[in-house]
Amino acid sequence: MPELKDATETTLADLLSLKGRAAVVTGGAQGLGKAIARRFAEAGANVVIGDRNLEVAQQTAADLSVRYGANVIAVLLDVADEASVQSCASTSAERFGSIDIWVNNAGVFPALPINYMTLQDWENVFAVNARGTFLGAQAAALAMTDRGGVIINVASLAGIRGISPALSAYVSSKHAVVGLTRQLALELAPQRIRVLAIAPSFVVTEGNLALMQGNEGVTEAAAQDIPSMLQSKLGRVGVPDDIGRVALFAASDMALFMTGTTLVVDAGESA
Repeated sequence: MPELKDATETTLADLLSLKGRAAVVTGGAQGLGKAIARRFAEAGANVVIGDRNLEVAQQTAADLSVRYGANVIAVLLDVADEASVQSCASTSAERFGSIDIWVNNAGVFPALPINYMTLQDWENVFAVNARGTFLGAQAAALAMTDRGGVIINVASLAGIRGISPALSAYVSSKHAVVGLTRQLALELAPQRIRVLAIAPSFVVTEGNLALMQGNEGVTEAAAQDIPSMLQSKLGRVGVPDDIGRVALFAASDMALFMTGTTLVVDAGESA
């Protein structure tokens, strides 16, 4: 079993470097996942982008490969399907020889008031957000058993508190992600597998904007102005790279002595 090294004499450049490491990012074709994959590729990692939209994932992989001279590939992935997750893990290990970092980023966030939500609606959210995180973490842990590694779960501010009407399934599923992160950190620490979560507040992504633009009462003109309407205490709305940089920190040896923690990235919203 690998020992936890003392990085006191390691340079900052080497602490942040992911050179030679293989990373899987689920839901990596766009949004937060793309931003995370981008920073990993820039840091020298071999990156697997797993996504249900293979065409967009392939475009993202090609773009990052050219931009950073990195080895980035796209894999068709449905995180709610056990066989699909296992196939992604196998492909990643075969292509790059290992899995050193696994980011459970894929998620869904339908706005469904409790009075109108069906059991199937509830289970669909949990299938992706909770089951998908479990399946990804399990596949990663199996691949990392003899070498150590890092599992990063993208939770949400919704994993810490309630955030908005009509999001009971989403909030509950993200609380499950935060709880799973804590428990897996305890279980996997003896194998030198670190498990961390990231909890963003609202970030301008394609999915978030589509959700808000689809809300009744939000005009097209107002939808275009959503980012300026949602400025944070720090003076601007969050962008995907705000999360990508934190994910890089969590995956790198900068966070070598951290596990079980949820890193809140909310510009002070929860303060």
